[in-house]
Amino acid sequence: MKPVLLPPNPVQHFYLGGDRIAALRGIVPETDRQPEEWLGSTVSRFGSDEIGLAVTDEGAFLRDLVSADRAAWVGARGGRDAADLGILVKLLDARQRLPVHVHPDRAFAGAHLDCPYGKTEAWFVLETEDDCAVHVGWNQDVDRDELDRRRDAQDSEWMLSRMNRVVVRPGMGVLVPAGTVHAIDGGIFVAEVQEPTDFSILLEWSITTSTREESHLDLGFDAVMPAVSTAKLDAAALDALISTAGTTAPGPAFRSLMPAAADAYFRLFDAAGDTAGDAASLDAGFAVVLVREGSGALVSDAGTVEVERGQVYAVPHAFGAWRLTGAAEILVAAPGAGWPATLRGGDVR
Repeated sequence: MKPVLLPPNPVQHFYLGGDRIAALRGIVPETDRQPEEWLGSTVSRFGSDEIGLAVTDEGAFLRDLVSADRAAWVGARGGRDAADLGILVKLLDARQRLPVHVHPDRAFAGAHLDCPYGKTEAWFVLETEDDCAVHVGWNQDVDRDELDRRRDAQDSEWMLSRMNRVVVRPGMGVLVPAGTVHAIDGGIFVAEVQEPTDFSILLEWSITTSTREESHLDLGFDAVMPAVSTAKLDAAALDALISTAGTTAPGPAFRSLMPAAADAYFRLFDAAGDTAGDAASLDAGFAVVLVREGSGALVSDAGTVEVERGQVYAVPHAFGAWRLTGAAEILVAAPGAGWPATLRGGDVR
């Protein structure tokens, strides 16, 4: 079984952006609010049945292919449902600052959203304009009642002034644990890896086309605010969420681009093709591959797939251990170490 080519899958959203996704993927944006593409997705946008779902070149939903032959795609039992891949991968191209928001953890999602996944996520910076930053965690303890008042007043300046501002550069990886307040400056283009959900609590909606009523997962703010940490994220803890591994050029070995704490949720690697033909292999398992540069081939005992810049592939477990040859550079996203045994709740047999 060989990797499946996935055509562009842009998602319209409440914020501006998308031109860099279009340039990479070779498409023309339909609007100026097409800032995301969901890669290899078998989950849909919150409140929708199909928005975000990946479709193959032949027009089939990847979700349906996985459900029909889970062993070939995933290689293991377990998961939320028959189509669960353990990961969601996005391209995110913000041309305005993303709002201050938070994602719930697994305990909250299990108790309130009937889902074993929360939404821990991470960003790998592909491109950025000068002095652009991500905002991650509070730089001081925040009073919960005061936060409620500032949220209701949509006091963006108050919230941002109390958050850690991290100037980014291409190749940086930033892990954002569930419960952690965060935002992204306009001008940053990232590949995002995350748990496979679309759960967001917006503390700031006034800079978007969203509304207060669309900002609390249909649960109400009284119910969702306990999912928001108000504790200070100190310098040492913040530093542990950042990796600079990708700021140097990739080589033929698959290199982890995220802090070690991300491994329980998802993994992200890069590699450059080896023209000598002795590139290192990646173990069998589901993966999403984005070809960032050049051309080459994904090679395993199951066959060879030619790849080129801008393409995205869903790689099934049945492709076996594989390697990259040629002159391509790729990003590879995979489920967390030990998945799906590490996921509590849900067991597909």
